[in-house]
Parts: sequence; C-alpha cells; structure tokens
Amino acid sequence: MDTGGQYCHLIARKVRELGVSSEVFPSEARLESLCHARGIVISGGPASVYDPHSPSMDAAVLSAGVPTLGICYGQQLITQLLGGEVRKGDKGEFGLAFLDIQASDSRLLAGLTDHQKIWMSHRDLVAVPPPGFRVLATTSTCSTAAIEDPARRLYGVQFHPEVVHTTEGARILENFLFGICGCDKDWNPSDRIAQVEEQVRERAGDRNVFFFVSGGVDSTVAFTLCLAALGSERVCGVYVDTGLMREGETEFVEQTFAALGHGVVQIERAEEEFLAPLEGVHEPELKRHIIGEQFVKVQERIMAARGLADGRWILGQGTIYPDTIESGGTSSHQSGRDQSKAATIKTHHNRVPGIQKLMEQGLIVEPLADFYKDEVREIGREMGLSAALLDRHPFPGPGLAIRCLCSAEEHPVTRVPEGWLVPVHSVGVQGDSRSYAPVLAIDAFPSAAARLQDEATELVNRSAGVNRVMARVAAREPLSHQRVFSSYITHGRLALLRRADGIVRDLCFKSGFDAKVWQFPVILIPLGSGESRDSVVLRPIFSVDGMTADSVTMPDDLLRKMAAELLEITEIAGVYYDLTHKPPGTIEWE
Repeated sequence: MDTGGQYCHLIARKVRELGVSSEVFPSEARLESLCHARGIVISGGPASVYDPHSPSMDAAVLSAGVPTLGICYGQQLITQLLGGEVRKGDKGEFGLAFLDIQASDSRLLAGLTDHQKIWMSHRDLVAVPPPGFRVLATTSTCSTAAIEDPARRLYGVQFHPEVVHTTEGARILENFLFGICGCDKDWNPSDRIAQVEEQVRERAGDRNVFFFVSGGVDSTVAFTLCLAALGSERVCGVYVDTGLMREGETEFVEQTFAALGHGVVQIERAEEEFLAPLEGVHEPELKRHIIGEQFVKVQERIMAARGLADGRWILGQGTIYPDTIESGGTSSHQSGRDQSKAATIKTHHNRVPGIQKLMEQGLIVEPLADFYKDEVREIGREMGLSAALLDRHPFPGPGLAIRCLCSAEEHPVTRVPEGWLVPVHSVGVQGDSRSYAPVLAIDAFPSAAARLQDEATELVNRSAGVNRVMARVAAREPLSHQRVFSSYITHGRLALLRRADGIVRDLCFKSGFDAKVWQFPVILIPLGSGESRDSVVLRPIFSVDGMTADSVTMPDDLLRKMAAELLEITEIAGVYYDLTHKPPGTIEWE
C-alpha cells in the first residue's frame, strides 16, 4: 500500500524476489479490493500522520485479520489509527543505525542476532504504541524500532527492511511472508525479457522508435531491447553531445555502438544549445528542467530535420524506476506511474514537463521504467551485451552540469561547534522528503581507521539544517581563510571539472579501485581563496539499486596521490571527501 515512500516500489520488488507475487495499491484502497491478499505491507512516506491531509487508509483493513506490516510511515499510520501516539523525535535518524532486540520470541524477528545493522530515514516516531502492542526492538535514538500485536497479526518497523543496507532485511520480509502470512513461492521472473519486448510492440503499434542514446547502461539496454522487439529497420538512434560530457565520452559511445554492429546511431553535436540557456543559472532543479527541456527541443529539431516527425515515430528512453520515484512519481495498481504522494527529490531530465506531455500523448516507450540499475545490468547480460558496457559506473543524464555547483552570491565559511558550515547547498533525502541545505565540513583526513562515515551520520542527525558532511583531504588554505564565490557554469569551469574527473578516473582504473565502488562522482564547488576559487569533492559510493548508498572509504595512499595530482592544478583550492550515506544525502549533489 503506497503512502508516497521512495521505497514503495522497491518493497514490491523485494517480495517478488523472494518468490511471492505482489501488487502496489494506493493506501486509500478499500478493504473489499484487498480481500484476495495473503498479507499487506504499508510503505513509508514523506508526510506526518498527524497532519490533516497526510495519506491514510481504510481502518477496517487493520481489523480484518489479514497480516499487516507497516514500514516507517506505515508503522506510524497503524499507531495513529489504533490509538497510539506519534510525534516528532528529538532529532532525525537518517542512514545507518543498529537494532537492539528486546523480544527474541517474535516471529517477525525470528533468527536475527542482536545489534543488527539497519537503515533508517525518519523524523517522526512512535512515542506510545497502541493498546495491545509490545516493543520488539530499539535503537540508540528510537525506542520503538519494531512493534507487534500478534493476536491481531499487526506488525510495524520504523526502519527499512527492503533496502540492501539493512543486513537482515530479507530475513525479516521472509519471516513476514512465510512465517506469518503463510505465502507460497509462486513468482517466476525468468520471462521478463520476452514480456518487455511484447510491451514494446504493444506500445509502438505500427510506429517506429527513435532513441537519443547516451552510451550508458540504461539507454543502451533499452535501445537493444527495442531492436530485439522491432528490428533494426524500425529503430534508430542519435547520440547528442551536449558539451556536458566527460573526457573521451563521445569517442566511447561511437566505439560502443560500432561494436554492437547496429549501424543506426549517429552523433549530433549541440554544445551551445545546452550551455547558453544555463548561463547565470545556479539552482539545481532549474538546471535539470532547462537541460531536460533542451533535450526535447533538440529532439524536435533533429526529428524534423530527418523526417521523423510525421506521426510514424515515437520516442524511446532508458528511464529506470529510481528516475521516476525521485522525480515525484509512483507506481500504483490501476493508476500507472503518475505524479502523486511521493516527494520530488530531483527532477530527472526524462521527467520534465515536455517529456510528461509526450507521455500523456502515448508518444514515449520506456522498456526499463519498472526496473532498477542492478536489474538492468542483469537484463543486459542476458541479452549478451559486453561487461565493459554493463559494468560502467552510472553517469547522470544532465551530465557535468549537476556536478558543477554554482552560487549566486559570495558567502564566507562560518565556524560552528561541529566543524565549518560551507554555504554551498546540496540536495538530500531525509524522511522520504527532499532537503536542500549547506554542507558541514570537518577538518579530518578520512582514513579507513577513523570510521568517519558513522560520525558523519551522527553529525547530520543532530545538526539542524545540514544534510551532508565532507572531510578536508588537502587544501592550499585552512577553511577559516576560504569562502564561497559567486560562480556559474562556464566553459572554463566545465573544462576544469572534466580535467579533475579525468585524473580521478585514471587513478581509480590503474589502482583497481573503480571495481570496488558502484559510482564515483567528482564534484566541483565554488569554494576557495585568492585565484584558486574552486574545490573538488570526491564521492565514491557503493550501492546495488541506487535507492540507498554507502559512502566508501578510499585507501590512504591512493587518496593522498589523488589529492596531490588534483592540487597541481592551480585553479583548484582544495580536495574534500564526501562522507555521507544515502540517506541523508543523495548520491549526486544536485
């Protein structure tokens, strides 16, 4: 049951991975529409249950005897409807926490050992469980991390068992599905490629498909699926060089599609069409909207010039599910993907209004829109695509524009008890909601022994108005002498970021470190002093599906070498290391 959570669709996926058929319904679904269910899971969400317009549910569901598990907001909603008390906590709890089990005889937590690693994302909490419930587990911040009323077959957890960073999350879901609900394993995902190809044929009808490919995993797999479904005579593609690409990216794309032997992808250079509208823009959502709308305009121009705007063509995209949910969409039974309860964390370029209009007109085909990155890679492997392509780190559609941070004004860095408050704003996800806040910098070298990631989580949890923590690796001047400069996207700053990114990628490849991380964004922020007015932030992370992520610690020797090479560039004032997990920080800064 969808209450607008970032992980709602992920819950349904995890249930299917465990061999059980699942559907997503809006939370307001009436009891009679759920009578076929063996069990019900209520998702997390960004709202507060005590707000009058927050998502709710048919209270009759909770008295029908159907086993029900509330996750995060879901636990709070059960509490609110059944007479308990939900209130805002003394501080938020985002990211890593540890579960201390109080009731070892619970069927929900059967087989778990104490002090399990779990993933939290909440501000509100259950202060008083409803009558008849007992507390199963706690954390250092939350005294009601899990509750149950086994007589009524009602259960709740404040954490997220569906994300990979909850160590025993799959076991908790198994306990609920099989030990409590009595489900059978009846779901087989092996036919998904054939199903997707059939969906492509249904959507396309007698029309052809035109792709703007990026050379990344998602668009290449989606393009290949359409080729398999429709044949090369009905599918063509163009790669648009936006001027926001990494060093050597266009050459890689040319080689990739030449090796695939499709012969239907051409290169279009449109640098000024993207850079000119970004002049003087600093706000990340506006950047994303501008880039997405420019894609639409460039697409329209190219399609018109090549005779593709005659109604016989529709647009193909490599959209995956995290793009949809972070853009404020959802996936609910009989409602399709729409703009509903989920909070907009960041609008992806394939979800701007121009694209939404094409979707409403039935002029978009998205073969991968219900899949996650790891599933896309599996599909690509099943289709025989090369490991060199499928193992590439994800790269955002808006390119380097969202890794080149800007500021409309000049601001000093200020001293706070926890460190230094740097007035460069970045996007975060806290309690299933978007945050946009300054960065906290600490003066500590992020060595493997320091466990600074754990410290960063605690700093964000207790520091109001902060969603990200970075550590100083090396700098020309101490933080007390630095400031944030007024700065925008320019050819020079993009070239600087491209050069820094190239150094990081080269060293990671030569050391083998790139194989140990899921993604390694390199961020340029307008922080410095004197003539060196930009700093580089390193952001190596590990993830499986992109919905949650761990900050990864780099070996000290590699980090020192990387910082030294970066500081050989006179325009770079310092090198910093992003210590923030997702949540509370998003993977990309914008």
